[in-house]
Amino acid sequence: MKIIFHATGGNPDHWLHSLNLALPQHDIRVWHEDDTALADYAIVWKPPAAMLAGRSDLKGIFNLGAGVDAILQLGDALPAGVPVIRLDDAGMGIQMAEYVSHAVLRYFRRFDRYDQLRDAQQWRFLKPFEKSDFSVGVLGLGVLGQRIVDAIAHFGFPLHGWSRTQKHISGVTCYAGTDGLDAFLQASRVLVCILPLTEDTQGILHRENLQKLPKGAYLINVARGAHVVEEDLLALVREEHIAGATLDVFQQEPLPAGHAFWSEPRISITPHIAALTLRDESARQIADKIQALQQGQAISGIVDASRGY
Repeated sequence: MKIIFHATGGNPDHWLHSLNLALPQHDIRVWHEDDTALADYAIVWKPPAAMLAGRSDLKGIFNLGAGVDAILQLGDALPAGVPVIRLDDAGMGIQMAEYVSHAVLRYFRRFDRYDQLRDAQQWRFLKPFEKSDFSVGVLGLGVLGQRIVDAIAHFGFPLHGWSRTQKHISGVTCYAGTDGLDAFLQASRVLVCILPLTEDTQGILHRENLQKLPKGAYLINVARGAHVVEEDLLALVREEHIAGATLDVFQQEPLPAGHAFWSEPRISITPHIAALTLRDESARQIADKIQALQQGQAISGIVDASRGY
């Protein structure tokens, strides 16, 4: 089989090494703008429209990540009838769980405040939070969201979860749809955003919704920066309705110098590293799915463009 590859911002040599190990009998080439030769599959990250537009030869397009908002933005440039397939996990789930667990525990054990006291050279005892009052709400209960829930459950926090459609998860109070969002937010002392980015979820964490969180709540965003209206979050942190935020994603990346988040000590910043795509695991997953497709078997991860994930 012939496979074309493109990853915006990445080193193709590293990916080609992993893909050739996983797919040793197939012809994998880096796509260039004048490449119109036939191909059976495409493996991409943020591909240009010219790579895929008008192609009738492809059997599938593999997206090198769980988030598919960038590729779905190509709209009509995506070849009709060709499935777009996202990575199910490929090592990202455990990384997300580690990141979120660290952030939740940092707030629960008040290490954020102890850091501030250290900077002020103050030796002070802070009253611990009660775990029963420190509920964690996971906004988005897909593969990654459920992996986060499983990790947080280990520590005994009250757990809440919200999804587009109703789910039932042992030990988790589940909410669904527009009607369930308000109650979910009101019940979440720590809000973890792991939603896919769609037209419905863009800007979902605006002032009105963030104010529904309990006073003194915390936000952890490991999904997409466009979920958060940044000026609204900043205002609510300064008004002390939001006690702190841990942000791994932003509306503009890299976060520009001089952005107000840099100078707000209650906002912790990391450079989109909550879950890195692991090349070898991703390549093996893609190889397994190509083999299944060739044998006419069903696979997971096929994107529903109408839902945006």
